[in-house]
Amino acid sequence: MHSPKWQNPETLLMVTAAAWGAGFATWLALLNNFAVDVISFTGVEIGILQSLREVPGLLAFTVIFVLLLVAEQRLLMISLLVFGIGVAITGVFPSEIGFYLTTILMSVGFHYHETLRQSLTLQLVSKERTPLVMGRQISAQAFASLVVYGLIFLGTKYANVEFATMYALGGSVSIFAALVCWKAFPKFDVHVVQTKKIVLRKRYWLYYFLTFMSGARRQIFMVFAGFMMVEKFGFDIPTITSLYLLNHAINIFLAPKIGKLIAHWGERKALIFEYVGLIFVFTGYAIVENANIAASLYVIDHLFFAFAIGIKSYFQKIADPKDMAATASVSFTINHIAAVVIPVLFGILWLTSPASVFFAGAAMSALSLLASFNIPLAPKPGNETVKGPRFPEEEALIQQSN
Repeated sequence: MHSPKWQNPETLLMVTAAAWGAGFATWLALLNNFAVDVISFTGVEIGILQSLREVPGLLAFTVIFVLLLVAEQRLLMISLLVFGIGVAITGVFPSEIGFYLTTILMSVGFHYHETLRQSLTLQLVSKERTPLVMGRQISAQAFASLVVYGLIFLGTKYANVEFATMYALGGSVSIFAALVCWKAFPKFDVHVVQTKKIVLRKRYWLYYFLTFMSGARRQIFMVFAGFMMVEKFGFDIPTITSLYLLNHAINIFLAPKIGKLIAHWGERKALIFEYVGLIFVFTGYAIVENANIAASLYVIDHLFFAFAIGIKSYFQKIADPKDMAATASVSFTINHIAAVVIPVLFGILWLTSPASVFFAGAAMSALSLLASFNIPLAPKPGNETVKGPRFPEEEALIQQSN
């Protein structure tokens, strides 16, 4: 008996992406106002919170050891469940220590889920379809987030819904989805047996570097861009939520198109475009004095997130198929090395010079731009970087581009 058409890996990954999006949208939309208005956080405490949030990301490599005991697809559901519980109980503990502890719980599920979803996507989806499928996952996240932000906007502006209620409802979406997916989807076979140990290969060095820099830059956006909106420009929950609504409404339609664009352009051109744009965005953050311009930069910044698909699809093209799960876990750890340090150090820097935080983001984008020029036009195993050995078709592509 054949399974229904919807019971396929791409649907499973999109549903879990949407459920993750709903839970994280709740946590993120309420973060700065909950921290400032309820717990009286300053830049120092918000930096500590975000560094604690990234510790489970630094330990993401442990996924590979858990996979010795639990099947990868099942662990994906468990991680989504843990994430949902962490979000749901956040509002129950409105204190500094309570916020720290619930954030760590939420973050364990968050980072395991992201690691496993990336790994399963690279294993279960063809190289040709990966950018499109990842774009659709972002679109599913955006749609779920859009619904959540809309409800939070209405609930805070017209109904005065309490923080604890909103956190509980948002987390419950992720919990429910995890339980439903556990029952509704069959176990999908992965054709290549995955390496069950830590994998670090010299030929993946450019992927590691781009991943590291991506994590560092992302922290500046996640921690300080939103915090600037609240602290410097006085944005309230409805206003912040309106920005999130706009961001995700745009991403619903643009993310799949960006995925197609990456497949058409190739990773090299797509990432160069992203990093040039980010240099201007971070510089804008540093000097902006107008709230409307700051909000516009925030929306533009968010749009560039989808281009990070290019880093993952580049790795899929150069990697040994059996390295997908192990390298996904290692890459999340690499992504979070700087993420654990930056929020605390930059939180202290923020007290004296907020602009310096964003100028640092522009510098990181410039370094990534220089590195992206080393991506071949046709990356493959043995042809991981421009300076490495090339396949005949790579030489032909280079000659055509000249």
